[in-house]
Amino acid sequence: MKILALHSGADLYGSSRIFLETLSVFRQQRIEILVILPHSGPLVKKLEELGVEVQIKNLGILRRKYFTSLGLFNRLKRILQAYRFFDRLHQRHQFDVVYSNTLAVTVGAFWAKRNQIPHSWHIHEIIPGPKILLRFLVYLLDQSTPQPIAVSQAVANHWQRRLKISQVKVIHNGLAYDTFLSAKAPLKMELNLAEKTLLIGMIGRINPGKGQVFFLQLAEKLLSAHQNLHFVLVGDPYPGYESILEKIRKEIRNNKLEARISYLGFRRDIPEVMASLDIFVLPSILPDSFPTVILEAMAAGKPIVATQSGGASEMVISGETGFLIPIGDVESGVNGLEKLILDEQLRESMGEKGRNRVLAEFSLEAFKEKIQNHLWQQLRKN
Repeated sequence: MKILALHSGADLYGSSRIFLETLSVFRQQRIEILVILPHSGPLVKKLEELGVEVQIKNLGILRRKYFTSLGLFNRLKRILQAYRFFDRLHQRHQFDVVYSNTLAVTVGAFWAKRNQIPHSWHIHEIIPGPKILLRFLVYLLDQSTPQPIAVSQAVANHWQRRLKISQVKVIHNGLAYDTFLSAKAPLKMELNLAEKTLLIGMIGRINPGKGQVFFLQLAEKLLSAHQNLHFVLVGDPYPGYESILEKIRKEIRNNKLEARISYLGFRRDIPEVMASLDIFVLPSILPDSFPTVILEAMAAGKPIVATQSGGASEMVISGETGFLIPIGDVESGVNGLEKLILDEQLRESMGEKGRNRVLAEFSLEAFKEKIQNHLWQQLRKN
């Protein structure tokens, strides 16, 4: 059997890691895989280590920045070029399944439908609009994918109420948690901070919905009231969103907080960064489908403060493993963080309960078993 696998990026953030874990399941079944990525990046090396062939081709990935007349024309042109590219690949490889990861990749669904090849679509997004995009994606899902995979119930609910044919299946992301259980905590030393300093951090790709600016608002409120705090931001911007990073840096400079808020950029040592934190924050301001970074923080034994956006409420039990706050509500965020700042025992208790929840509910083994079963079920149906 041979699978054509398509993904919208080449980084090592959430959806890319799930793509990698999904393909590792296929490889364990001795399935051949040809991966097409839109550009090169650190994901390529990880895939090659799995024994997967990788090719680079512009797939006409959908991003908000392309929603102009000129941008949409460009996307259509790229999608048609990718479609013809798949035709040539298919002559040589004779694919049995097409697997598309994220709704930003649409060409695989078109091509699989036209060639009567089973198509599996892994949905990571909750997309509120524009309406024309929603209608387009719903139509494409209904026409190409009988049972798409959603990474959370929130994602499934968002799409299922719009779909007429497809039946969405929820498979929560799993976590390879071993490295988070035993990681060392070097960050306070790296930043020349006193051991008694409380380190509050956010890790995530910089984009309009992730909430880095909201994180700064929380930090500014708390830093004026507590002298023992230091905040860290980890993650680089999506291409095209560099202006958000500049806004973050400008905000830190204008408030003269360079000594108390550190921007660390992209880091490969996430288990060590997470181990160094005392509190983890994910203040997404747009629906966040199933942010795996929350599972990582829980596995590291950290209490969580996150917004009630998408899948976070399926991971965090508010009042038990952390606090869930309304989107954009600075006062609620400050209140939740202050409870944790002032109570070391509460931090430890919530962190321990969060870790136990990850080990029991979100193991990588359970994820892989569900993905494997889903693949064979779809093949039997087709």
